[in-house]
Amino acid sequence: MTYETILVDVDPDGVATITLNRPEAHNALNRAMVDDLHAALADLEARDDVRALIVTSAGAKAFMSGADI
Repeated sequence: MTYETILVDVDPDGVATITLNRPEAHNALNRAMVDDLHAALADLEARDDVRALIVTSAGAKAFMSGADI
């Protein structure tokens, strides 16, 4: 599945990686990112081949700067 604000990858060993992908906003949460995260987590939970999850972020300045309000 394709998401607007995150990237999702599952490697052959069953490790899923979610990358927060709004580096221009220092990966601040917005409604689209929350929706993408809910959908991705539901998709990953339904898979039998996922054994672990890593959450990381794009960009070098901040993991997540909070929320766009």
